[in-house]
Amino acid sequence: MELKAIRLEFPPDANIILGQSHFIKTVEDVYEAIVNTAPGMQFGVGFNEASGPCLTRFDGNDQELMDCAVRNLTAIAAGHVFLIVMRGGFPINILGRIKDVFEVVNLFCATANPVEVIVAESEQGRGVLGVIDGSSPVGVEDAAAKEARHGFLRKIGYKR
Repeated sequence: MELKAIRLEFPPDANIILGQSHFIKTVEDVYEAIVNTAPGMQFGVGFNEASGPCLTRFDGNDQELMDCAVRNLTAIAAGHVFLIVMRGGFPINILGRIKDVFEVVNLFCATANPVEVIVAESEQGRGVLGVIDGSSPVGVEDAAAKEARHGFLRKIGYKR
């Protein structure tokens, strides 16, 4: 078995959600979950089939983001993996609904950070083991960092 780290590439103003799903209907159901929860969000969603024709299925409302999802899923090349690339919103805006999609089995990350996907490859194919999301911690927050965190959450409207 061989391990690979696949770096995802997406626009600097975008966020992503990477997960695992189990059925061809994933693309349609994730699409509906997004537009019914955040209708103004621009996005592309893709899904790698693991049986039958084994295609990368895709949909969305923004061609650049759909192309981005397909490009990254092609690089990952593992079955039953889906990727949402989004603008005009954040994962927190849709994450609850994505988790409620019946086909969704697991979420690996929801982020705007640099991401590396850890993939195992065997004779049968590829599977995602996990992700490296962003950077490692460099310390523990102090009072000033805690105050900055509280201020930031209020500035962007997530706390009062």
